[in-house]
Amino acid sequence: MVKCAASRACSAAPPDLRVLAMTQELVLYETVADSITGMISAGTLRPGERVPSVRRLSTQRRVSVATVLRAYEVLENRGLIEARPNAGYYVRHRSPSAGEPSISNPPSAPQLVGISALVQEVLDSRRPGVVSFGAACPGPDHMPTAKLQRLISSIARRKPLSLTNYVLPPGNEELRRQIARKSLDLGCNLAANDIIVTHGCMEALNLCVRAVAKPGDTIALESPTYFGLLQILESMGVKALEIPTHPREGVSLEALEFALDRSRIAAVIAMPNAQNPLGFTMSDENKKRLVKLLDKRGVPLIEDDVYGDLHYGDERPLPAKAFDRSGNVMLCSSFTKTVAPGFRLGWVAPGRWHANVQMLKFINSVGSPELLQLAVAEFLASGGYDRQLRTLRRVFRDQVSHVSAAVSEHFPSGTRITRPAGGFILWVELPEGCDSEELFRQAIRNNISLGPGVLFSATDRYRNCIRMGCAEPWSPRIEQAIAKLGGLAQRQL
Repeated sequence: MVKCAASRACSAAPPDLRVLAMTQELVLYETVADSITGMISAGTLRPGERVPSVRRLSTQRRVSVATVLRAYEVLENRGLIEARPNAGYYVRHRSPSAGEPSISNPPSAPQLVGISALVQEVLDSRRPGVVSFGAACPGPDHMPTAKLQRLISSIARRKPLSLTNYVLPPGNEELRRQIARKSLDLGCNLAANDIIVTHGCMEALNLCVRAVAKPGDTIALESPTYFGLLQILESMGVKALEIPTHPREGVSLEALEFALDRSRIAAVIAMPNAQNPLGFTMSDENKKRLVKLLDKRGVPLIEDDVYGDLHYGDERPLPAKAFDRSGNVMLCSSFTKTVAPGFRLGWVAPGRWHANVQMLKFINSVGSPELLQLAVAEFLASGGYDRQLRTLRRVFRDQVSHVSAAVSEHFPSGTRITRPAGGFILWVELPEGCDSEELFRQAIRNNISLGPGVLFSATDRYRNCIRMGCAEPWSPRIEQAIAKLGGLAQRQL
């Protein structure tokens, strides 16, 4: 155990001098703790950032290691910092001061979808120079680009036919085998033959919807939900039935059961883990109930798990598929949020609809490029994917925390924001009187993009809400853009 100079002095000094030395040590570590507290309060040290190492601070302040350790213990007790195994001490993430949204209350009748024109307007807003809160796409700074470049070059030399061969569905066997191995961590125990490689998660979801529904059918979804899912239904002439959803607990199973008893529902689409846009992760108990509820009625569950690997907790949350015993859950995911957005590589384990989905995959896009499939397979096999995820989880959690704190500071009083359990998306509920579609157009004139809340519903709801992507690295430019957005929102009131 390391002893500080004051402690050694205590053992040899008379009683009154020992008291003086102990008092001096107390003053020292409290002074150090107060200094770090001040840096956190001033924003010099932000949530998620590492504080100086024990030895570095000991040298800087010319105090003993034991004094710094006691100071850091004080800061931990104050809830300001946390120790991370083998990584040092970090500023703790604190809940933003803004409140949280309440459970949604969508209409109980199915609706046809008509959002694609506005979606296109938002997508067109992505251009150089724009601060893009409207995008749910990780930037290149977070992707293992150099590693993938080396893999692609090596594979192209070793397997030149991968540049010219068609790889028909279900896709490259090695990639499917690696995904199957990964599924063991998800509690799914899939085999390579259970998996079909797709052109991103969107194609996987699209194929699943087409396998189980036809024009005029009704599909139930969380509310709010990802606009891409609504666009799939719009393209097919399928009605959307929005189910009340809690921003922490997920879709209301009671409301879903009531809807199933009243309406003929062809399928349910859900994102139980790090849902887009609310960010919640359902409890395992509720996932079990969801699977059982739908299995009992023979209604397929199309599960979007694209953000599941980007959880913030210590353990990867299980997908609903882990509780499926009859093949009724169609699990969809991809590597576009975690490895390479440009590769557009996803996958689906469609359960008892495997043959139908495989046929639809061929009709839809024939196959996916083998070279890219091999690159991702080797990245998975080497352990690179697990290392990448550890970095992304920390980075995205930190960035969501930064944006949450800035929104709390700069947006109008009464603003509510979600507390995501994973991913890099924040749902912001502005006070009544704010119009997110108008705010979007005002923001674009200031080179800022966002996702208007009306995109996330088939019923023109959430007009006073916005979705903010938090994937860009935190910087003064990002904070200034948030402050500008807050000012624009305030002017609408």
